[in-house]
Amino acid sequence: MGRYALLGVAALVVVVPIYTAVVLATQPGERLFDFPAVLFPRSIDLDPFREAIEVGSLPRYMLNSAVVASIIVVGQVVTSVLAGYAFACLHFPAKRLIFLVFLATHMIPAEVTIVANYETMQRLGWIDTFPALTVPFLASAFGTFLLRQIFLQVPRELRDAASLDGYGHLGFLWNVAIPLARPAIAALALFSFLGAWNQYLWPLLVTNNDDHRTVQIGLKALASTNLDKINVTMAGTVVAALPIVLLLLIFQRQLIRGLTAGAVKG
Repeated sequence: MGRYALLGVAALVVVVPIYTAVVLATQPGERLFDFPAVLFPRSIDLDPFREAIEVGSLPRYMLNSAVVASIIVVGQVVTSVLAGYAFACLHFPAKRLIFLVFLATHMIPAEVTIVANYETMQRLGWIDTFPALTVPFLASAFGTFLLRQIFLQVPRELRDAASLDGYGHLGFLWNVAIPLARPAIAALALFSFLGAWNQYLWPLLVTNNDDHRTVQIGLKALASTNLDKINVTMAGTVVAALPIVLLLLIFQRQLIRGLTAGAVKG
């Protein structure tokens, strides 16, 4: 009983802010400062959504975010699969030491490397380009660690059987290891997309015009130009969050399977 009560409290902590944002986004401006606050509105006003989309140029910003996030997801999945397989199944000198050094990069805050990365992008002439928004994030220490743990659980007998069938490392990886690791790969892709979609500081530094700016910067600009229209800002926030919510709903089963795949051995 106590477990379900705890889960119910946790659900309320997550759901109440989302519900409040949706309520504020669907109320006319003159109702926002009613006291007591309106928790169960009798009418719904969709004008804030229209204004947020038109004034805030959200479709353009969301398209930029979708392009950036998709490139980052593909890059992280490919590099994590290859590096995770190498650390799990290949033998080379100082493999454990190299893996520890690689994994240690996950503990370095992004703010520590942001100046060096910005100078690199500037020297390459990539400011205000999609490569500047994506290249620094095409590899993931977390993704490599996650897939290494999954590949370590692949039975040795499968590798031997694949070798007898004429499969090399790439053949075994593509035909055996990757299908077994699909839940973990799906979880990694979802986490990568979520992190890329929510980036704010780095896109703000490496972009100077709206052609390449992402949705989080667009939301900040929308809030700055509509200080007296909280409902418009909330409507923009709800619209920007819809892709993430839909992905979580669609791939929640793969996410849970991916995160628990290495929890039980056997």
